[in-house]
Amino acid sequence: MGVTSVLLCQGCKPWQGLLLTASLLTCWHLSTTAKITIELLPPHVVEGEDVLFLVHNLPENLTAFAWFKGRTNEKHGIALYAVVSDLHIHSDRETLYSNGSLMIHNITQKDRDYYTLRTFNKHAETVSTTSTFLHVNLFLWNCGRFVTSSQPSIESLPPIVPEGEDVALCIHNIPENLQGFAWFKGMTVFRHLEIGRYIIGRKSSVFGPAYSGREKLGSDGSLRITNVTQKDAGLYTLRVLGTDMKSEEAHVEIQVNSSLSPCCTPPTSSKFMIKPIPRSAAEGESVLLLVHNLPEELISFTWYSAMYRVPAFKIVEYHVIRNITTWVDEYGRRGMVYANGSLLLQDVTEEDARMYTLETLNVNYTVERAHVQFYVNKPVKEPFVQITDSTVNAHKSVTFTCVSPDIGVSIHWLFNNHDLPVTERITLSPTKCGLRIDNVRVEDAGEYQCVVTSRAGDAKASHPVRWP
Repeated sequence: MGVTSVLLCQGCKPWQGLLLTASLLTCWHLSTTAKITIELLPPHVVEGEDVLFLVHNLPENLTAFAWFKGRTNEKHGIALYAVVSDLHIHSDRETLYSNGSLMIHNITQKDRDYYTLRTFNKHAETVSTTSTFLHVNLFLWNCGRFVTSSQPSIESLPPIVPEGEDVALCIHNIPENLQGFAWFKGMTVFRHLEIGRYIIGRKSSVFGPAYSGREKLGSDGSLRITNVTQKDAGLYTLRVLGTDMKSEEAHVEIQVNSSLSPCCTPPTSSKFMIKPIPRSAAEGESVLLLVHNLPEELISFTWYSAMYRVPAFKIVEYHVIRNITTWVDEYGRRGMVYANGSLLLQDVTEEDARMYTLETLNVNYTVERAHVQFYVNKPVKEPFVQITDSTVNAHKSVTFTCVSPDIGVSIHWLFNNHDLPVTERITLSPTKCGLRIDNVRVEDAGEYQCVVTSRAGDAKASHPVRWP
């Protein structure tokens, strides 16, 4: 008899009898002092591997717990454990532990789903329900950021776009093994603000309520808007979703100037805005966040090293009427603030490359905000290439990994000193640091190189490696 038929059957719940029997043998009560959580080990699972659903904070003095596949359907039971009788019910593919954890062996694509753990009291009533999602990968890119070591950032190209021209929002430090991403108009990720989302596995875009017909989503996470108008100016949010179902967000501001043509100099319009000088700086240099058209009749203005008005990210506050400057932490040792609202940061490092916010308060207690972002570049170091061979279903594949200590760089590949074309057999990871060739052929033999390039244009190529 299968596990599902033992755990659950139409019109009846045979495990309820087990729970009620257990309740006669114990007077234990369920503790709810800590929330139950589930951790996947490994967090990124490949077909053929085993995965452990490791349970944290399972209460003591339980009567029973059960695992189900899905979030709401109780008809697909996987495993049951009755505490008092030490009864385990599961199939040969699972291993169930008394601490609530569940091991599933030899994972396949059919196992991709939500998994739910439920705990029960002595009356066979559900006390807690905890779910997690299992994503099954055909293979894993072993380069880039599995775990967040550097947050994604967005660069607007050009930084200030003339009205009627196009703008591209390019992503840096995007994670590997993406599930998908979504773009929103504004600072929040509400449904009515969604421009569109891209699903990596389907290679398709789905557009949302904020889509105007002029936006195009790229498979690398980028967003391109054509024929920009003043209505397009403002903040945009990117939400990136990984295969572990964890998400990250990044923000960018599009600045539109109606009086700026492609051949003209930077803006002199009446709009309150900030320009970084330079936009990309070397480590140790200074960056001036130059304010244009600071609002008049101000009481004060405040700089923050974040998108939001959060006290923990405050840099400096300048009281205009009293001419009082209040610095926070180490910024006072390497910063200068000016009466026109501009901020000078000296001796910048990579940690300073982020979004900054200037908030103003006038005598009518009207608050206005402007945002700015700059980048910090280090000389890139020479990368190197690693090679991994594999055989899946009798088909041989090879994976090349471009290993570089630098972040925020672009990567491209060379084959026999020529640009490597991408085909159905030849695929790249989201950051292009991984190159995979499936069903390898004789013509794939040769020399492979990767080239890393910084935003400042500094480039380094790896030594060529020959395969096979």
